[in-house]
Amino acid sequence: MVDELFILWTNDNLQTTEKMVFMYGRNSLKKGWWDKVTIIIWGATAVLTAENKEIQKQIKEMISEGVKFSACRSCAQQLGVDQKLESLGVEVIYWGEPLTKILKSGGKMLTV
Repeated sequence: MVDELFILWTNDNLQTTEKMVFMYGRNSLKKGWWDKVTIIIWGATAVLTAENKEIQKQIKEMISEGVKFSACRSCAQQLGVDQKLESLGVEVIYWGEPLTKILKSGGKMLTV
């Protein structure tokens, strides 16, 4: 069984992003706390990711370290950033159904 963590990242505060979402997501794999980590970009964080060069740099580094990034397609399209996110290596999909499945199955999810 894969020990998998999902982090639903909705808070576009830079300190929260760097000192919780990214720090925990990155260290979770590096230190073996979780086998697999997926950070889900939802809402305001899609714009933050599309506009902030430092966030983009950190996301690229984390992807190369094995952290998966995926974004809500509906949000990204409504905010006009879907293509930018995809160009960064972020998966962009409709997350409503997968999120519901994770929650109903008792999957491990942090919401920030």
